[in-house]
Amino acid sequence: MKLLFVCTGNICRSPIAEAITRRLLVERGRPDITVMSAGTAAYDGAPASEGAYLVGLEHGLDLSDHHARPLTVDLVAEADLILGMGPHHVDRASALGGLGRVHLLGAYAGRAAGLAQVEDPYGGDLEEYRQTYQQLEGLLTDAVDRLLAETGTGAGPGDE
Repeated sequence: MKLLFVCTGNICRSPIAEAITRRLLVERGRPDITVMSAGTAAYDGAPASEGAYLVGLEHGLDLSDHHARPLTVDLVAEADLILGMGPHHVDRASALGGLGRVHLLGAYAGRAAGLAQVEDPYGGDLEEYRQTYQQLEGLLTDAVDRLLAETGTGAGPGDE
């Protein structure tokens, strides 16, 4: 199973989502699920933004090895599930062949339409990045629970 997160630059939201999800999958005994990220307008090889890096460190996540990569037909084809941060990301991944495997992260996590999008903290202060982290953590907890339940590959918290 390969999971792909998509945002715009692949330096803020999707790298944080990737790191949180990896940790959640390890906690649930499923480190075998591959987690990737890409951006619809990514500069290939760019590091995580300073805000994403710092907020990651505050939560025990190291984004120092992250290198942005553009969303491509090949990445979309490789992914079993693609989760976009906003409608544009979903549309772009769908146009690259992901139709039927692409969802808005918040919608996949069960949020109503008005709460399903993750706003881009790029250019904002550290507090905006902290808010984005908190939003992502909540969405991803629910998204991972759904993924594991739907694929029959693991139990949710407290389930045996």
